[in-house]
Amino acid sequence: MVHFVGAGPGATDLITVRGAELLRNADVVIYAGSLVNPALLGLCRPGAVLYNSAQLTLEQVLDITQKADAAGQQIVRLHTGDPCLYGAIREQMDALQKRGISFDLTPGVSSFCGAAAAAQAEYTLPGVSQTVIITRMAGRTPVPEGENIASLAAHGATMVIFLSAGLLDGLQVELLKGAYTAQTPAALVYKATWPEEKVLRCPLGELAETGRRHGIRNTALVLVGDFLAAGYDRSRLYDPTFTTGFREASQ
Repeated sequence: MVHFVGAGPGATDLITVRGAELLRNADVVIYAGSLVNPALLGLCRPGAVLYNSAQLTLEQVLDITQKADAAGQQIVRLHTGDPCLYGAIREQMDALQKRGISFDLTPGVSSFCGAAAAAQAEYTLPGVSQTVIITRMAGRTPVPEGENIASLAAHGATMVIFLSAGLLDGLQVELLKGAYTAQTPAALVYKATWPEEKVLRCPLGELAETGRRHGIRNTALVLVGDFLAAGYDRSRLYDPTFTTGFREASQ
């Protein structure tokens, strides 16, 4: 059995209870060493065999998995954040199905949630934005046609941009082709929830320079949108003049 487990955004106590229990019971752990906090491996039992997938190809991961499964061992495939975002798990699951190997998924806290917590922000504010676009800048690998940054920025919605901290100059240019302006609030969140976490706020027009000044080149999310500003409408959810399915308006 293979258990895909979301390790959370970094802090060791932000893995789920289920994920931690699976790690403790695993015979084999294949972890994304480039991003998963290595302290989480301290949950593994003595004798568990650990593999860093940052040094492996998909084929090597599958070979390790197949041998362990044939030996009746419990396998954890430990991914950063939640594996449904930029986890490259679909190709693994499809390959496991072809080999007749059972698997399940345990969700994790994504780094985009950790980044909002670090910035003490709410992505969806009444009167500001009710849409969150999660994406990345095209770099060594492309993005599908129609999903370029400028096209998505045209919505003016909240944007959370992964895997792009090394491309800030180009990212800033593309974002400014959309509905944002040079004064639109932005933030670089470096290693959200890790001990070395940094939140760097700036106007969008200063995004690239802020990254250079603080040496941010990787392991950071870019947040863009007016949700980072001060203004918003009061939620109707707790408004005394608004009737809900659980409460009558008092005025």
